[in-house]
Amino acid sequence: MLVGPRQAGKTTLMTGLMEELAVKSEKSIYLNLDNEKEKRFFASQSSLVDKIRTVLGEKKGYVFIDEIQRKEDAGIFIKGIYDMKLPYKFIITGSGSIELKEKVYESLAGRKRLFEIYPLSFEEFVNYKTEYKYQNKLENYLDINGDERRSFLEEYLKFGGYPKVVLSKTSEEKNIAIEDIYKSFIEKDIQALLKVEKSDVFLDLLRVLASQNSRILNYTELSNTLKLSLPTLKKYLWYLQKTYILEKSSPFFRNVRKEITKSPIMYFVDFGFRNYALGSLENYEMEKGFVFQNFVFNNLRDLLKHQNIRKGFWRTKQGGEVDIILDAYPKPIPIEVKYSSLDKLSVSRSLRSFIEKYKPPKAFVVNLSLEENLKIGNTVVELVPFFKLAKVVSEPTTGVPPAPTVPAEEAPIPGV
Repeated sequence: MLVGPRQAGKTTLMTGLMEELAVKSEKSIYLNLDNEKEKRFFASQSSLVDKIRTVLGEKKGYVFIDEIQRKEDAGIFIKGIYDMKLPYKFIITGSGSIELKEKVYESLAGRKRLFEIYPLSFEEFVNYKTEYKYQNKLENYLDINGDERRSFLEEYLKFGGYPKVVLSKTSEEKNIAIEDIYKSFIEKDIQALLKVEKSDVFLDLLRVLASQNSRILNYTELSNTLKLSLPTLKKYLWYLQKTYILEKSSPFFRNVRKEITKSPIMYFVDFGFRNYALGSLENYEMEKGFVFQNFVFNNLRDLLKHQNIRKGFWRTKQGGEVDIILDAYPKPIPIEVKYSSLDKLSVSRSLRSFIEKYKPPKAFVVNLSLEENLKIGNTVVELVPFFKLAKVVSEPTTGVPPAPTVPAEEAPIPGV
């Protein structure tokens, strides 16, 4: 199963797999439920199997089915065919619809392997922009070429990583591509598939969320602003997560009951989508710090995809806040995000408070360019450039490197 947001490249990936199979003289068949002529093959399980047998015969072959969420009761339908134990391997795709994520997954329990396809990561984006010349030494290239590094980051934060957008040559073409993706999501996922009646209110919700990107949500305030009931508001937010538009970051508490009842932060899966939701791709200029925090959150999602480590944030009643907390065992790892080229490592009051309370082995300050570290008590605080984020998730609770010891009371604090 290849799943993810609309136009993230799932069909292109399918095409590439089919081309590789053709080179190996392997048989395959491709069916698309967006194609009216091919929908008739899905009228019943037997009609689909007959079609597959006609093309592939009775021997090993590969069946590619695109946009499976268009099929009603898709999970049960595919499960029935799977359980026939035919000599075919199925590769199916679907946009992040509710039916796909909730019903298909459950029906195929123990029968599937899931691959989530997101828009291009920053690493993939830079590799494409540099024609893959530095693919195996990208970190070194970015470390040495500061101007190019900043230029790539600015473009990525503005336009995002949808393949169609990245492939567009001019700003005007990129704007048109993002508009197409945005409208397609509203028309196909929200209006047609989810049957949201108040699409205007839904659009208003997207705009407000874009303006509050990387900030803590106040459900009651948002409900009053949009004149939506709290249950409807939470249902819409759930839709946006299930369709790969938003990701939720929950507050970090050792008391799980508190975590469930506190307000989250919502991050956008793609920055171009977020900026377009604001009404203009230029509107992100005043919000770069928050968009950069979203960027770091997304990068950590990719780096941690095979690790059972939750990402949250920390907030105290006194207003102290740490942007991202990796809830790693046995100690959490705090991460502050600074959209600036720092010239020295400073430790904020909030980060120091977290260190004093939880005594993590490591803490990180992610910034634009500076790499440095110091020690507060037994905690190593590392200043890490954003393009070296892999360092943050490398053995997050072990392997602490030696660092100069700085007593907590002597650690520099901004403004003090």
